[in-house]
Amino acid sequence: MVLGLGVLGVVGAGNLLAQQPPPVPPPTYSLPGAPAPLAPVPPAATPSPAPAPAAAPAPAPRRPRTLRVPAAVPAARSVALGRPWNGRLVNGVQLPEVSADWLTWDPVRKRIPNRSWRRWGTAKLLATLSRVLASFHAAHPELPQILIGDLSRPNGGVFDRRFGGLGHASHQNGLDADVYYPRADHRLLAAFRPDQVDRALAQDLLNRFVAAHVQFVFVGTRVGLRGPRRIVQVIPHHNDHMHVRIFPPRG
Repeated sequence: MVLGLGVLGVVGAGNLLAQQPPPVPPPTYSLPGAPAPLAPVPPAATPSPAPAPAAAPAPAPRRPRTLRVPAAVPAARSVALGRPWNGRLVNGVQLPEVSADWLTWDPVRKRIPNRSWRRWGTAKLLATLSRVLASFHAAHPELPQILIGDLSRPNGGVFDRRFGGLGHASHQNGLDADVYYPRADHRLLAAFRPDQVDRALAQDLLNRFVAAHVQFVFVGTRVGLRGPRRIVQVIPHHNDHMHVRIFPPRG
């Protein structure tokens, strides 16, 4: 009987424990300004391997550089008005100061390049210079560029002593250009004495201008250059350069 009551007491106690609610966790308090508790961080995903970079395309072959500088083309046709000794230039073209075949020479300052306002001409004059000097350079690739001096002022007109040096009686309408003789020592300077001129090369250059059908080439009295009398004329003050004059453009 005592044993039975003991068993019932154990069973009753078990039932009582089973009916009690689970313990409530103690409340949590956060202080003002305190950071909120951090959320659990999920495990980092394993990054997939980055794809291999594509091979860079082979660079395109570069074209060789050239120093040849074409003359600018005027917006309208360039016109030589009047005469070379009493004229004007309309819509002139500026000769570039440097190219593969020429450099410009300032006859007053005795240096390269010539000032920009001293090298204007008709488009036909610049085309003639470019064509003749390119052919000369192709025949003599070992030589430096030829020096070109004065052409005309931007609008032509008087180009006398007021603009430096001896000045020019002509060079007024974009048909004239001073081209310096090649030097025997191949230096890029004007030949200050006739014995510095390479006469064979100077004659070759003269012949090319004659073949280009220019109107006149004026040469010095002491350089020994010759050509057709109606084209090649010997005058003073031209022992360092030849003065080339073309026919006016047609139209």
